[in-house]
Amino acid sequence: MTTTPTADLSAAGVSIWLDDLSRERLNSGGFKHLIEDLNVVGVTTNPSIFAAALKNGDSYATQVGALAESGADVDQAVFDITTHDVAQACDLFAEEAKRTGGADGRVSIEVDPRLSRDTAGTIAEARRLHAKVQRTNVLIKIPATVEGLEAISETLAAGISVNVTLIFSLERYRAVINAFMIGLEQAKENGHDLAKIQSVASFFVSRVDAEIDAQLDAIGTQEATALKGKAGLANARLAYQVFQEQFSSERWQVLEAAGAHAQRPLWASTGVKDPNLPDTLYVVGLVAENVVNTMPEKTLDAMADHGVVEGDTITGAYDESNEVLDRLDAVGVSYQEVVDKLETEGLDKFVASWSELLETVQTALDAAKG
Repeated sequence: MTTTPTADLSAAGVSIWLDDLSRERLNSGGFKHLIEDLNVVGVTTNPSIFAAALKNGDSYATQVGALAESGADVDQAVFDITTHDVAQACDLFAEEAKRTGGADGRVSIEVDPRLSRDTAGTIAEARRLHAKVQRTNVLIKIPATVEGLEAISETLAAGISVNVTLIFSLERYRAVINAFMIGLEQAKENGHDLAKIQSVASFFVSRVDAEIDAQLDAIGTQEATALKGKAGLANARLAYQVFQEQFSSERWQVLEAAGAHAQRPLWASTGVKDPNLPDTLYVVGLVAENVVNTMPEKTLDAMADHGVVEGDTITGAYDESNEVLDRLDAVGVSYQEVVDKLETEGLDKFVASWSELLETVQTALDAAKG
């Protein structure tokens, strides 16, 4: 019986989600091939993805015209446009959500990134997005800032499923898992069925290498250059170790007995940025049970074409991963400075993309008004 690399990946316990969404893709039926042939079982979005979709697609013209006629301002227009696409995608993946008990078949939509340091604003926006999409398989994306932690707990406590995004450090990841468990404990007290709540924790990979490798190049020693392309995988693998530890604790067992599902690690930023590295590195190097890998289409196509799945590539690599981080420290790379910088830059990039999205939609609204 023949198999494919993406089928092998799924069989190894990795859920494949696509990191892209546009109305053109929805309208063209392009998801059919991805679902049937490439084992795609979910979708993630972010402000950059929506900015690109709006800028490059004319399939939004009818809705933009109607919004302009109704007098909607640009913020309302963006809200209506993005939630419309996400609701459509949720319908497309509803059968997969049903088949997997809600674990997969998920579509993520992010709160306005300008709220990432505003706890109360994030909570309100998460509820507003959830109410607008009105689909049980939507995930509300909340950045893992310090201010976002309470918002994550409060949103889960309301029975809303959450994708926690922009996680770079192991310390913050532990705080995210704690926020998740607090949220479920409160949800239980609030009378929600824990079995209906799902969550993933989006741990970013390639951006870690991009930042650290630039520093290693600047250091320039043989010891430094030997570490290039190693930090992203090491960091993510150690995150999986944290996942295993935290979700075997007594605290978790109490929640699990009440019907709760573990918050799965999701590998994000899995497109390789350095052309000298293998283009499937952040997929084949992060294979283990009960994880999600969200890929841009280019990475998905590379994986389908020539990816080789060799079983679990995470759990046997913890000692080696710790050694990589120790060696980075020894050559002068500060882990804490790197992860702090990446969080700040990640938020700045999303705000910039959101501004681009607002500008694109405002231009379209003005044109529709004539």
